[in-house]
Amino acid sequence: MRSPATPSRVWHAVLALVVLAALVAQVVLLIGGGRDANSGQATASAATSLVRFVSYFTVQSNLLVLVAAVSLVLDPARDGRFWRVLRLTGLLGITVTGLVFGAVLAPLLHHTGIDWWINAGFHYVSPVMAFLGWAVFGPRPRVDGRTAAWAVAWPIAWVVYTLVRGAVVGWYPYPFLDVDAVGYPIALRNTGFVVVLALVLLAVFRWLDGRLRPVTPAGG
Repeated sequence: MRSPATPSRVWHAVLALVVLAALVAQVVLLIGGGRDANSGQATASAATSLVRFVSYFTVQSNLLVLVAAVSLVLDPARDGRFWRVLRLTGLLGITVTGLVFGAVLAPLLHHTGIDWWINAGFHYVSPVMAFLGWAVFGPRPRVDGRTAAWAVAWPIAWVVYTLVRGAVVGWYPYPFLDVDAVGYPIALRNTGFVVVLALVLLAVFRWLDGRLRPVTPAGG
């Protein structure tokens, strides 16, 4: 028997399609030697471009959002310890992505054509839809102290990976983390600002999860 197309399923299906379309379009462009919408630049090697592409916090956040959205299409009432961490980590990552891009990176990039659409999917539509989908459709409550603690594991791992890989290959995904350009003190200071933002957002998400009305959409 086919599961009904509930509002939660429809919302998360649209979100998943937006993210998937942006990811596929960007990968196709990179394979063809096109520009990366995250940086506005292209490299000589498609392999290098793809490795850099998946190294962006933005892209990894969108991948987490995609997985969570697909899981909610299949079962809007999904739960489980691992799933709770996955959903909150994706929500945290994509919210940080939207806020940092809008405040710091957007003025540095000027997209046109397909790049504009890819950028909009990654940095505007995905963050807004992910947050609204969580706030409106839940499922809720799902955020406890243990879940919030585990949700910071991936961002910390990403910072370590980025700084270590950058020291080895001389490439950093974002200007404010570029040690070669700004030096370690400023790069670490900027990283600290983002970490504080993430911790504040986690506190807000946990507070909202307990304050907003419980929501358990109909499952499959």
